[in-house]
Amino acid sequence: MAAADPSIIYLVRHGEKGAVEKDPELTAQGKARAGNIAAILRSTGITHIYSSTAQRTRQTAQPLASALGLEVRTYDPAQGARLVAQVKAAGGTALVVGHSNTVPELVRLFGGKPGADIGDDEFDRLYQLIVDQDGGVTTVLLHSVPN
Repeated sequence: MAAADPSIIYLVRHGEKGAVEKDPELTAQGKARAGNIAAILRSTGITHIYSSTAQRTRQTAQPLASALGLEVRTYDPAQGARLVAQVKAAGGTALVVGHSNTVPELVRLFGGKPGADIGDDEFDRLYQLIVDQDGGVTTVLLHSVPN
């Protein structure tokens, strides 16, 4: 019996946001970062994309979803364990877009190592979690650079 391919989960915080509104849109720099994330992840075999319901996370996820012809599935950021169960049940390779205060906890819930907290002005962390067939998780910290 051949070994199953590992599952891969990418997690990223939304791009740079406007500071005034309750549910701000991405700034021009944030939109550039979303495009950069799409370029980085376009050929990684992503089959599912998840975003919190916030406008800035959906805008970060949308360029990749559009490029791959996928729907962005929304989740409640207060229900991290539910999201992890949903992603694991779906299998394959996934992108999860969240927030500075939710991404590290999601990395932990998936079994990865998030490192230091994400600062309010930090938008470039891109986690790659590689889940092997025995459930072990390798955490790779990548960085996205705005265009």
